[in-house]
Amino acid sequence: MTLDTALAEESAAERVRPANSPRKVIAASLIGTTIEFYDFYIFATAAALVIGPAFFPSESPGVQTLAAFMSFGIAFVARPVGSVLFGHFGDRLGRKSTLVASLLLMGVATVGIGLLPGYASIGVAAPILLCVLRFCQGLGIGGEWGGAALLVTENAPKGRRAWFGMFPQLGPSLGFLLANGMFLVLLLGMSSESFMAWGWRIPFLVSAVLVFLGLYVRVSLVESEAFLREQAREPVRAPLKELLRDHRRPLLQGTFAMVACYAIFYITTVFTLNHATSQLGFDRGGFLAMLCVAIVFMALATPVSALACDRFGRRPVIVSGLCFTLLTGLVLGSLVASGSTPSMLLFLCMGLLAMGWIFAPMGALLPELFPVRVRYTGACAAYNLAGILGASLAPYAAQWLVGWGGLQWVGGYVVGMALLSLVAILSIGETRDRAF
Repeated sequence: MTLDTALAEESAAERVRPANSPRKVIAASLIGTTIEFYDFYIFATAAALVIGPAFFPSESPGVQTLAAFMSFGIAFVARPVGSVLFGHFGDRLGRKSTLVASLLLMGVATVGIGLLPGYASIGVAAPILLCVLRFCQGLGIGGEWGGAALLVTENAPKGRRAWFGMFPQLGPSLGFLLANGMFLVLLLGMSSESFMAWGWRIPFLVSAVLVFLGLYVRVSLVESEAFLREQAREPVRAPLKELLRDHRRPLLQGTFAMVACYAIFYITTVFTLNHATSQLGFDRGGFLAMLCVAIVFMALATPVSALACDRFGRRPVIVSGLCFTLLTGLVLGSLVASGSTPSMLLFLCMGLLAMGWIFAPMGALLPELFPVRVRYTGACAAYNLAGILGASLAPYAAQWLVGWGGLQWVGGYVVGMALLSLVAILSIGETRDRAF
């Protein structure tokens, strides 16, 4: 080996050496996903409380509610598009710039919703523009999760991939708590008339400050060693084409493994919030307070599940969580229909505990299903395709099912999604020790 060759190899090694400290990648992934999901959840809460009356014609309260839930679901249709778009550039150009772009897009769309005039002011243009901005929210969130998960898992120490992959999964709990806490403060601090007229816009406008914070944290990141090594070999030209040609099976497995997470979460939060406040006589502020209590169970289950995944493997932990999800679906009808505060709180805690337990392992599992060169596209696509199947239709389907056959059919929907995920998980071999 010549001196020039040795120096060249040493220089190459320096270029691929990771410079992100564990603290930096954890902070960047956690803060970013917290902000992104805060933006996403404030619309979910607003859809249950105010979007229908503010942006859709007043034919009937039921029609307004269904229209609001349909606007909520539009983002889930956009999320796979965002996963392809941001996944393409994330696999070709790098994780850092893609994460910055997704956060910026999400923030602009969220602030835009907060500034958008309602149906009474601009007529049919209001719901059209609302759906466009909601679609942009979906694009942003579609690229966010995969990049954040890859950021931490590709920088994780050996044997701790699930623990590091847990931090993007913790972001939704914190974002949800922040979003609902914001609405709770507004509902308690102002009249119902003021809240419906303009107060609900405040959480959307606050997003601008949070986005600047997230951008500040992310701009100092560098690419992971795994990505730089892959780029040094042969950069992928068309990640989506390669994914669909060579990795269809893990894509389907990852997609169906995730559907129960989405179904239990959005049935527990969006549908139940609307049903309890419109049909069962619950006060909006009081119900949001119960959700803030219940989300703590999700936040606590997330790190415990991640630790268990690194010790026992992904599959047994997820299977146990899906069994608990089945139980939660079976008792949904009786607990929610009772109309009592203790029973409702018990269901909310069960639903969000189940969500946290099965959601935490996904931060490691989905990236582990795909090789580095298509990992961003593959993980994002599986995550967001599951959103269409498990989440976008969940509030709408539940609203229809409860009118058709009662709350027990909503529980049946949750049971069906849990069984679908269980079959998918059992078809996947253990991924804990796969090369990364």
